[in-house]
Amino acid sequence: MPPFTVLHVCMGNICRSPMAERLLDLAVRQALAAAVPVGAPQAAPDANELVHSHSAGTGGWHAGEEMNPPAARQVRARGGDDRGFVARKLRSDLIDAADLILTATADQREYVVALRPDAAERTFVLGEFARLLREVDPKRLPPAALTPDAVYARGVAVVEAAHAVRGDAPPRESDDLDDPWGRGDQTFARVADEIEEGVRPLAALLLGVQ
Repeated sequence: MPPFTVLHVCMGNICRSPMAERLLDLAVRQALAAAVPVGAPQAAPDANELVHSHSAGTGGWHAGEEMNPPAARQVRARGGDDRGFVARKLRSDLIDAADLILTATADQREYVVALRPDAAERTFVLGEFARLLREVDPKRLPPAALTPDAVYARGVAVVEAAHAVRGDAPPRESDDLDDPWGRGDQTFARVADEIEEGVRPLAALLLGVQ
């Protein structure tokens, strides 16, 4: 039940999935600001009550560490917040509690599904999900409203629609996010751009904003 919960997964949980976690949170806040302009008579709801974005890694090598510094720089440069992040290893209960699981690569999607086969229909490579979202018709989704129940219902419908579009087609090689660990800021910036291409449309669909 609410909030709509998105779990991001990469390998070590210090680069790609933390950026996705915090950039989705930022995208939801930006969509909320667009939906409830300054000076509106009603107060904006708390973004965390609408969408819960968090992350984990398939390996536990970096458990307890902060976000990788160049990843944190990308989050801050785009207006997000990297504070308080702590890396952790993926657990089955995190998968069970997620309404949508977005992995950095197809291999990581396979890892998630091997751990929890019943999560297959709600687990996507991030690039794959971004591509599928373009074919989801917003008019066929539940009505948009800035309440936890409405965002949750709409989110579940978005996942079901994306899965229906996907069918039995496997992810494409181009859907994977490159691992930027140990590479320069330019690579981190490109990967962050690709993450935003997926999480911004998701946030807009969830909250029903253009």
